[in-house]
Amino acid sequence: MSNIGYYPGCALHGSSFDYEYSVRACMDTLGVALTELDDWICCGATAAHSINHKIATALPARNLAIAERDGLASIFAPCPMCSMELIKVGNQLRESESLRKEMSDVVENNVTGQTEVVNLIQIFQQFGIDKIADKVKTKLTDYKPACYYGCLLTRPPKELRFDDCEQPSSMETLLTALGASPVDWNYKTECCGAGVTLADGKTVEDLSYKILSNAKKHGANCVVVACPMCHVNLDMKQADIEKHFRTKLELPVYYLSDIVGIALGIDKNKLCINKHFVNA
Repeated sequence: MSNIGYYPGCALHGSSFDYEYSVRACMDTLGVALTELDDWICCGATAAHSINHKIATALPARNLAIAERDGLASIFAPCPMCSMELIKVGNQLRESESLRKEMSDVVENNVTGQTEVVNLIQIFQQFGIDKIADKVKTKLTDYKPACYYGCLLTRPPKELRFDDCEQPSSMETLLTALGASPVDWNYKTECCGAGVTLADGKTVEDLSYKILSNAKKHGANCVVVACPMCHVNLDMKQADIEKHFRTKLELPVYYLSDIVGIALGIDKNKLCINKHFVNA
């Protein structure tokens, strides 16, 4: 695996820095070299599309243009919101010559949308699940994860073309190969309310409680996510959720890179699991 661009996005360089540490620790251990996009900018996720359509297109287009300029055949975007925006605009660029010309003028670099954009699960798949399993130092036999995909890893399905949008199984396949026993549960693609995390705390608590309580009801002893916003709601807000619903959940919430890293024998502090709110 070579010539892979890396687009961390705003969250991984801010509130979800622990996710970046975890991702980089896994990639280093697997020998996957990442080239961070030079002078990348925000992809505009959550807000730009509701304010100005041209800006919402130009922001991801500029990042795609950087990748093309620097000869990067693919971009790894660990945040599903970022990967979705990059993929969506890449699709639009490939389909419209007039948009390619307009965006190339706006971002002052040629952009065609030919760069492949992949998420964290796909990076592991491309490396090879069998190859990862061969590198396992600690079998995940004690882990019964509820694999939580959230809204944007598989949606919109026509744009992303990744896994089944209602019943995805790619995380379960990977973790089973590493010795874990993922549970079968009901809320793996339900929304946790990430878009209103700051604006409507009660809605977030209601939605996240349904996810966490359903995971626990089906025998999970942890939740695994591949989204920084989902992690915020399920981990950081879990104490507030317990207080609100007068219950004890005590479900550790791992990034997918955390639990793969544990299997690879990476120190938990190097993965920044010690920075999580729920004791893991």
